[in-house]
Amino acid sequence: MSKNNLVIYIISDSIGETAEQVARAGISQFSLEEYEIRRFPYITDRQQIMEMLEEAKQEQAVIVFTMVVESLKNILIEEADKNNIPWIDIMTPVIDSMSKVLHNSPRREPGLIRRLDERYFRKVEAIEFAVKYDDGKDPRGLKKADLVLIGISRTSKTPLSMYLAHKNVKVANVPLVPEVPPPKELYNVPSKKIIGLTTNPMKLIEIRQERLKALGLKHEANYASMDRILEELDFAEEIMKKLGCPVIDVSSKAVEESASIILEIFREIGYKIGNGK
Repeated sequence: MSKNNLVIYIISDSIGETAEQVARAGISQFSLEEYEIRRFPYITDRQQIMEMLEEAKQEQAVIVFTMVVESLKNILIEEADKNNIPWIDIMTPVIDSMSKVLHNSPRREPGLIRRLDERYFRKVEAIEFAVKYDDGKDPRGLKKADLVLIGISRTSKTPLSMYLAHKNVKVANVPLVPEVPPPKELYNVPSKKIIGLTTNPMKLIEIRQERLKALGLKHEANYASMDRILEELDFAEEIMKKLGCPVIDVSSKAVEESASIILEIFREIGYKIGNGK
């Protein structure tokens, strides 16, 4: 191997992406005419390590590795030293330092960062879903949802949708208004996937009056009148009975409490929603 021709073996008990990124960052600091990176992911036994080291020795390669399984890491270091193969251990200094600070032992399980990334992207997907199918914007989302919330205005449909989205649950919500028939797609959703939201009329008057105040409108508007609220609640109750869905009263509950009740309802009926909650 000439000084301008470098071969790097990336070895990992996971996919090796972290080690490759670090190796490339290091290489960028040198003016190399050519170099080659070879990645060997999912290394799980001694035989695989020995075969790679034999090849690395012949090619005068440098080994960069991320091995969190202690036994495999020790084999790799011991055998590389015996064969005078230069090696760089990416993970051990980081894990050891964190272990000292946290006063805790690492789990030593390969691939955990991938699982964290997957949960993160599922959460982002659920949040985007909640925004897209909020307030009945597109009824086509009802059949794709893990959960559908229905209720009249100011029954926490949107806050609950967003809160549950952060738990990887895809939620669509539909407002119930006497003058507007519910979308036909709602009646094709299994009742076990629907939660009805109701509230105390007196509490709702207060909430709606505050809403009108924030908008600079008069408190006497029909939106905040008792007759109108009772009409809407009766209409919603009729729809919920027709759908045969569970109903919860959100009038004196925080969003977190309502969400907990919803998730508990689904656990009790054995319907699983949201991957990786």
